[in-house]
Amino acid sequence: MKAKLTLFSVLFFLAIGLGNSQDKSTKKDNDKSLSIISGKVNISKYHSREQLDEMSKGELLTLYIERIEVIVNILPNIAFATKPGVTMKSLGIPETKENKKALEENIEASDDYFESTVEFQTKILPYSDTNDLIAAILFYESTLKSLHTYNDFKED
Repeated sequence: MKAKLTLFSVLFFLAIGLGNSQDKSTKKDNDKSLSIISGKVNISKYHSREQLDEMSKGELLTLYIERIEVIVNILPNIAFATKPGVTMKSLGIPETKENKKALEENIEASDDYFESTVEFQTKILPYSDTNDLIAAILFYESTLKSLHTYNDFKED
């Protein structure tokens, strides 16, 4: 179990590092507008309690962290967008040096927060109760599903 967790952690951080290095190379291209929402913005599948009950704790940990990543990338920005590809320019926000810098700093802070959260979660989360872990995954999935109805709350 410890070897699997260590292997999972190493692979996960390598994937994060690769993703961040690609993000930073994109940031250097000043001709492109930065997307308000960057990073992972969807999950591959929603699960039922029965499906989660059949999974190993390692699989549950992976799902939990994946859902945190999506939530960290989307929820702080839902006043602007709920999908990737929306830029300051497309929202009519002036692309001044200050605004671009603020967005870049926000993206970097979000990346740093997610990395530190994952580091903490990979160390501590394996000690969590499996039922609590399943409940948290179901809650996160419910939250993500509710994003599909976000526009229902807007008034034109």
